Amino acid sequence: PPPIYTPKPTMLRLVKQASAARSGLRLLSLASRVRGQPAMFCMQCEQTEHNTGCTTLGVCGKTPAVANMQDLLVENVKRMSVWADLARKEGVPENVEGNRFTIQSLFSCMTNVNFSEEKFANEFIPKSVQLRDQYHKAYLDACQAKGKSPEKVASEDWQLTSNSPTQLAEEAKPFGVLARREKFGEELAGLQELITYGIKGLSAYACHAAMLGRESQNVYNSLHSTLSQLAQLEYKPLDFESLVGMALSVGGTNVEVLAMLDEAHTTSFGHPSPQSVLTTPVPGKCILVSGHDLHDLHKLLKDTEGLGINIYTHGEMLPAHGYPELKKFPHLKGNYGGPWQLQKFEFAKFPGPILMTTNCLIEPRKSYKGHIYTCNQVGWDGVTHIKEDKHGVKDFSGLIAKAQEMPGFEEAKLPKDTAPLTVGFGHNFVLSVADKVIDGVRQGHISHFFLIGGCDGNEAERSYFRQLALAAPPSSMILTLGCGKYRFNREQFGEVPNTGLPRLLDMGQCNDAYSAVVVAQELAKAFNTDINGLPLSLAISWFEQKAVADLLSLLHLGVKNIVLGPNMPAFVGPKLAGLLTEQLGLKASNVDQVEEDLKRMMA
Repeated sequence: PPPIYTPKPTMLRLVKQASAARSGLRLLSLASRVRGQPAMFCMQCEQTEHNTGCTTLGVCGKTPAVANMQDLLVENVKRMSVWADLARKEGVPENVEGNRFTIQSLFSCMTNVNFSEEKFANEFIPKSVQLRDQYHKAYLDACQAKGKSPEKVASEDWQLTSNSPTQLAEEAKPFGVLARREKFGEELAGLQELITYGIKGLSAYACHAAMLGRESQNVYNSLHSTLSQLAQLEYKPLDFESLVGMALSVGGTNVEVLAMLDEAHTTSFGHPSPQSVLTTPVPGKCILVSGHDLHDLHKLLKDTEGLGINIYTHGEMLPAHGYPELKKFPHLKGNYGGPWQLQKFEFAKFPGPILMTTNCLIEPRKSYKGHIYTCNQVGWDGVTHIKEDKHGVKDFSGLIAKAQEMPGFEEAKLPKDTAPLTVGFGHNFVLSVADKVIDGVRQGHISHFFLIGGCDGNEAERSYFRQLALAAPPSSMILTLGCGKYRFNREQFGEVPNTGLPRLLDMGQCNDAYSAVVVAQELAKAFNTDINGLPLSLAISWFEQKAVADLLSLLHLGVKNIVLGPNMPAFVGPKLAGLLTEQLGLKASNVDQVEEDLKRMMA
């Protein structure tokens, strides 16, 4: 299994102090403490400090200024959505830029995506104000043209007066989690966060689909309507049940987005099929590509054809090897490294430049900060960012030049051989052998299906998912998605006896979650039942907001008895926790109860 790094409290404190000094935010933090307020409050990811909230520096490395500016940006997008929703109802033509900015800005606020104070202060926040005011004016003009009075919206829009990160961070305080807790109480405020984080997650998926030319007006309508309601809860309150319904609706929208992304991937690059992926580098110049955006990988592969530069995937990009239109490039050599949280160790050893197309980025070390590049919504101050031109095309020439300049892998310094990985078990392939699967179940050769996947992270408690996979009986099949698979995907699971079917099916990353949904639904049809009636158990490890969106999708589809871990989300209040556990059977993972859980799942 991947090594686990858990910083000691003293070390964590020193890291936080150093980072605060680097960002120049000591005065802000001190002033906040004097007033009895934390410098920041963020609880959107699973690794939030003490499973309550990060208050001085994000465990992810996010500074208080960035955390607070993200709160301000989300609030502005909510207010923008108020006017977008009203303007749409008056027949105002769609604002394409505004639609795309909605998902791009929310994606930028996800965990491990954008840490750039400059980007939020000088680009995202000013743009959100500009578009908000455009929508507002368009709505007022439409009302005037129809001779009707505009709808009254109780609060005034926030006004931009400075691009100073420190001032913006201070002005963001009324729009943070703690302010909502004071207004609505912990339970309802937590539900609002659940909805918002789910929207952030589906916005990431929508961005990936939009890069490949797939967009849905219905998705934009749904996002603006939901965000508009969240913006006005103080004046148009919703009760617990209504907010739960809204959260499940977000899950339904996410299913639509995942289906759209699946179509974008398979139409652009073909249906994945099982492929063996080299995990030992070969001699030569090289570039490492991480993140989820297949569009960027495809362009880089085209741009480096014939240049003698080998391309390697990392972390979340591993599923790329299953797609025929990507696999056909001979210089897509293999996969380097493991899950995202090990990148500081792995990137430091990679002898070429690194491209981060999406999350998960963590603070770059000095040893590679000069040759790591970001694009799309990813950012870190001091790291080269590759922008698009007016036609939406990226220029990778600087990245390629850096690869030609750096040494690449040398024969004498190659890492030791490691076993290849097998990927590419998308829904199209799995359903092509569905008759074997169904026959295996009916004849008793296949006893159970496990979906063990999701995010990975640092905590030792995440070993629950590895232990569950290893304890699953030989007659079971294991479907996996996301970085959580790196806990066990190097193990040799072999085949289900008497079937010729592999026991471990790597269906991709979180972006490929639709494949698992399709397979489960088709199996349910074949056995004349629903998903809950299948011999299927789900164990989901979560970390960031795409996992929140996926969980809401599963709940929207009526899936019950999910094991979720390694911790329950900090934003889930007692009443919601009771609903999830008592009515929907959601259970928190416990590394000491693997055998007990396995018996329950197999019963």
